Amino acid sequence: MQKKIMLLLGVVGCVVLFILARDSKASDPAKTTPADGYTVHVTAPHNVNGHIMGPYHHYCKVMASDPVIVCEIYDSDDPNGMLKQVEFIIAKKLTRPTVALNDWNRLWHDHAVEIATGRVQVLDLPPDKAKEVADLVATTDGIIYSFEFNGNVPTGRVVMAQAVGHRPLTAKEYEASKKDALTSTGH
Repeated sequence: MQKKIMLLLGVVGCVVLFILARDSKASDPAKTTPADGYTVHVTAPHNVNGHIMGPYHHYCKVMASDPVIVCEIYDSDDPNGMLKQVEFIIAKKLTRPTVALNDWNRLWHDHAVEIATGRVQVLDLPPDKAKEVADLVATTDGIIYSFEFNGNVPTGRVVMAQAVGHRPLTAKEYEASKKDALTSTGH
């Protein structure tokens, strides 16, 4: 009987320790995670498998000042919205010298072109700050990984989405854009 009581007390003690540990982590405001900071909210439609879809809700985080930005992209702004895509937004001065023209035309897009279409909306910021974000992102290229789903179940397939309004560049245009990106006095 005494062994059963000791075992029960041990189990109860483990449960209490688990709850205390969990609650202390959740209540520690100083603890940060890689998921923190995806706070810049942008909407834009994407071309996925030849179909214009969205607008998608991008929650973006600046990773480096070049800039290098990563966006988690959801199908809605609902708290239970499903993660559907991930976009890497990289300074043209980094992408243009390293990405081959064929790959760029197929996989990447110029954010200056996308923003000029008027389809990109920076949300949750005053107009002057939203313009600053758009101006910064206009100095970048983007690549979008889109996860395929069968209903609510991911299939394991990833396709490359594209910006609506993407325009492939000629070799001459791409070479000129490399020079422009490297000599740009922007960010």
